[in-house]
Amino acid sequence: MSPARVVSLVPSLTEAVALSAPGSLAGATDWCTHPAGLDVVRVGGTKNPKADRIVALAPDLVIANEEENRESDLAALRAAGLDVLVTEVRTLPQAFHELDRVLTACGVRARPRWLDEAEAAWAAPPAPAERRTAVVPVWRRPWMVLGRDTFAGDLLSRLGVDHLYASHPERYPRVPLDALRAAGPDVVVLPDEPYRFTADDGPEAFPGLPCALVDGRHLTWYGPSLAGAPAVLGRALRAARR
Repeated sequence: MSPARVVSLVPSLTEAVALSAPGSLAGATDWCTHPAGLDVVRVGGTKNPKADRIVALAPDLVIANEEENRESDLAALRAAGLDVLVTEVRTLPQAFHELDRVLTACGVRARPRWLDEAEAAWAAPPAPAERRTAVVPVWRRPWMVLGRDTFAGDLLSRLGVDHLYASHPERYPRVPLDALRAAGPDVVVLPDEPYRFTADDGPEAFPGLPCALVDGRHLTWYGPSLAGAPAVLGRALRAARR
């Protein structure tokens, strides 16, 4: 199978394809920041891709995700005659399955080393001293948190952190700040994406609670970053103690 000409609308998949099938990427979103120095045509955002620019690139394949990208945009690309591969990633096993599927579709013949390293890293992640509960905001103004069936929630569970809204009917519910505080989590996990929580923007809303500032790429991306994610996230979580 010859390498495909690919447009990626998912930052983590962009990184995976760029490292595993060099030269195959023709286009990527403005949010595709890895690998560093990626030199491809930019096709807009994940939520507002420029269909005309994508069509003009004449890709063999457009890679998308059911959460990151809007169905209306994907339908427009299909209507223009493009082949669109849509991934669904809500658990770590799903991530590994979908990465295999994407790379195969892109013409990658040999399984990349980083994917083997990622599976090995998550086969035996650092054992936590104890399980802890958490709330995991992903936005503020309004406050939104991880709810049911999220990839990030699955990773945290594997690292000994059970987020308190895992059974909520919504995947990213809006929850008032007072309710988040009253939930009584052991720790508040604050990633730097999609909202960029920092030491000066986020922890002050949860006085008296330990806050773990975590790298959003390692928490939410499914790609080469998975290999180092258990160690990176584990260190950040262990640093947040009462």
